[in-house]
Amino acid sequence: MTLDEFLAWEDRQELRYEFDGFAPKAMNGGTLAHSTIQINLTTALSTRLRGKPCRPHGSHLKIEVAGRIRYPDAFVVCTPGSNTSKVVADPVVVFEIISPSSEHEDFVVKNAEYRATPSIQRYVVLEQTRIGALAFLRKGDDWVTEIFDGPDAVLGLPEIGISIPLSELYADLVLPERNGEAEAEP
Repeated sequence: MTLDEFLAWEDRQELRYEFDGFAPKAMNGGTLAHSTIQINLTTALSTRLRGKPCRPHGSHLKIEVAGRIRYPDAFVVCTPGSNTSKVVADPVVVFEIISPSSEHEDFVVKNAEYRATPSIQRYVVLEQTRIGALAFLRKGDDWVTEIFDGPDAVLGLPEIGISIPLSELYADLVLPERNGEAEAEP
């Protein structure tokens, strides 16, 4: 299946599918933690980017990366687009919320696709069982990794001119205790 064939086919489907360059892959449902983090993330991005040229989007809009179609949990685009667009080709920052079933896909497969997409400057993987994130960022021709760990960490996003305390992304979740203290409170 080609990318164009996939896009035409998916447009007729009730469910959402990603395209791995060869075949459609059905999107799985998520957990309460995943949904809470995603809502907190899109809210934090929307609030901080209001009135600025960059716009956040959630997982209902797809992106094209390295000839594939993905529905990241959130992403930010800094170029204007048509209100009728169904695919964004130039995201700047991409977010995925990892789960045990998506670990390989997010850390290996999508990571390679996002690195191969010149517009993407930062790829952030958020954990859902504890407060933490890994950010992969473009530095010229290289990629470096930043680790954000615990409720006091602040996720810097200089590519879009904002930062977000990780505790804000995990608000309203009760996570397993670490060192005798709960990481987030309801």
